[in-house]
Amino acid sequence: MVRTLKVAALQTAYGMDLSANIAKTMDLIHQAAAQGAQVILPPELFQGPYFCVAQEEQWFTQAHPWRTHPCVTALAPLAAELGVVLPVSIFEKEGPHYFNSLVMIDADGSLMGVYRKSHIPDGPGYMEKYYFRPGDTGFKVWDTRFGKIGVGICWDQWYPEAARAMVLMGAEILLYPTAIGSEPHDASLDTATPWRRAMQGHAVSNIIPVVGSNRTGFEPWDNYPGGGQGFYGSSFIADHRGDLVAELGRDDEGIIAAEFDLDFLARHRAAWGFFRDRRTDLYTALTLPRPSE
Repeated sequence: MVRTLKVAALQTAYGMDLSANIAKTMDLIHQAAAQGAQVILPPELFQGPYFCVAQEEQWFTQAHPWRTHPCVTALAPLAAELGVVLPVSIFEKEGPHYFNSLVMIDADGSLMGVYRKSHIPDGPGYMEKYYFRPGDTGFKVWDTRFGKIGVGICWDQWYPEAARAMVLMGAEILLYPTAIGSEPHDASLDTATPWRRAMQGHAVSNIIPVVGSNRTGFEPWDNYPGGGQGFYGSSFIADHRGDLVAELGRDDEGIIAAEFDLDFLARHRAAWGFFRDRRTDLYTALTLPRPSE
């Protein structure tokens, strides 16, 4: 029997109302499931606006423990109802600690565990280090009903080491929920194309499909008149060659989906020999913070 996996990515805009954001996401999940999607990926931190544009302590009240987060408690029953796998990005509170996290919900509605974002950015418009500790879970690969899924969160997607680690752990597809767009310090800087290319490179180097799910729309900054963040959408699904097999535009709201033959991909991955020919004895520099010459 051929093992196939149909994956979908969601792209939409979000506002201040948590309940409305969850309802909007649930509606898109229903639409994706109706198209036969088995794994459905919403964007990063869809619970509300992307609040990391500035250092505002009020946002800490929006974090919740991962098992009881409103996004998780709303979507777990939906996963069971539709028989789909849902990777759910959340703002997590664990005691006095705060993380940018993802909860994997299997197709029976069970919570498989949490992944905490490993790489935390800090720059104009993306001041995540103020809010989030670096993740302490290590990379995660979940053996879901439909396949083994590896997930990185936004800034993780720029690191080839993360993608390679997840594939070494058995991942059959890589998913990256994202919130990325304009750069406040440089209006001429547009990272949409390199953003895609970085992940397409992961697909090629690991012979694996890759999915990037971004938000879209303009989100004004309440405390900074005239300011705001414009998210450039451009969500995509790339195949094992890095070719785009489904994509959305910058301003589109909706769903993309693609189906993959997991057995073919496993054979093709073996045939290329990337994992056979790795030279771990030469990679010491990768594990040192400041390798010597």
